Amino acid sequence: MRSITIVGAGQAGLQLGLGLLDHGYDVTIVSNRTPDEIKTGKVMSSQCMFGGALARERKLGLDRWDETCPPVEGISFTVPDGAGGKAISWASRLDVPAQSVDQRVKMPVWMNEFELFGGKLDYIDAGLDDLESYARSADLVIVAAGKGEIAKLFERDAERSTYDAPQRALALTYVTGMRPRDEYSAVSFNLIPGVGEYFVFPALTTSGPCEIMVFEGVPGGPMDRWGEVRSPEQHLETSVRILEQFLPWEFERCGDLALTDDNGILAGRFPPTVRKPVGVLPSGATVLGLADVVVLNDPITGQGSNNASKCAASYLSSILEHGDRPFDQAFMQDTFERYWDYAQYVAAWTNALLAPPPPHVLELLGAAGGHPRIARRFVNGFDDPRDFFHWFMDPAQAQAYLATVGAS
Repeated sequence: MRSITIVGAGQAGLQLGLGLLDHGYDVTIVSNRTPDEIKTGKVMSSQCMFGGALARERKLGLDRWDETCPPVEGISFTVPDGAGGKAISWASRLDVPAQSVDQRVKMPVWMNEFELFGGKLDYIDAGLDDLESYARSADLVIVAAGKGEIAKLFERDAERSTYDAPQRALALTYVTGMRPRDEYSAVSFNLIPGVGEYFVFPALTTSGPCEIMVFEGVPGGPMDRWGEVRSPEQHLETSVRILEQFLPWEFERCGDLALTDDNGILAGRFPPTVRKPVGVLPSGATVLGLADVVVLNDPITGQGSNNASKCAASYLSSILEHGDRPFDQAFMQDTFERYWDYAQYVAAWTNALLAPPPPHVLELLGAAGGHPRIARRFVNGFDDPRDFFHWFMDPAQAQAYLATVGAS
């Protein structure tokens, strides 16, 4: 029985660990927090997971919230006209509804499941000495989380990283009391040129159904207000004031808003970064980076947890196919490159949306309001962003596509 240690008990680490247990591996997962500490701690992400990611969870028997989590049935897209109205506004249904389960709900359940199936959980805040110990005892060490000295093991890949500074000031606000969207539930996405983006969608949190508000402010702009916030109440007030100023139709939904809990808020900023996947310990032993450790995207496209799921599934396939051969540095690099064959498209598309939209993108998004075929293709591309490179990312391909739907 081959032994594998995974540092990090999040979406990627637990999904990969449970998949490995299912194939007879001896798996240890290292977490710096217990399930109770996770459940009562701060929110970690917004985690809107699309059909492909949900199918991977279902395959492993990890889909526990279909009856309790409100579905995300579509995506709406709005651009304000600068005068209190909407320059662009349309919506389309997802082929397969999405779902957002607060990781404070999901991860404790998965951790319990991991132990029930024979996995071992170590509760330590792992450092380099711990990684050295795990590298001596395990056939493979995978790092799915880490900060400080562990994070420094994985060098930034300058050729694959588009940005070297944060592109958005980010904030999450978990709330109850928001008026539901008309017609069907959706990610309500609003793009405010020069200011940033705001999107909101239904989810399940520790106290039940909620809505997750996500703010993406251009650094230094009028939505970059989170550095002044000193309390949960002030965080909520700032969230509402932004909507009142820039998005009156979203503000109208917020008459009876309340935080789900004092830990239902998060704010920060980080540069989208691709890192080299192999970390070398002081002893010369090597460890493999997983998910956000090696490909960290801005949340503007909602791909974080979806990428974590995809990366875990890709790494699982690589490990199983590798058989009894040593997990050497060549294996680690090849395993990452297999995932990068997919992840590069997500990174390029996400980074493109952080820049001011070029004319052909504005034309496509505007045309979607009158052509359901365009809207449907855009909305369902969130489940597999590779499709955008056939019609959305290139001006010539965009014009050719518009011509086929009679929208040029």
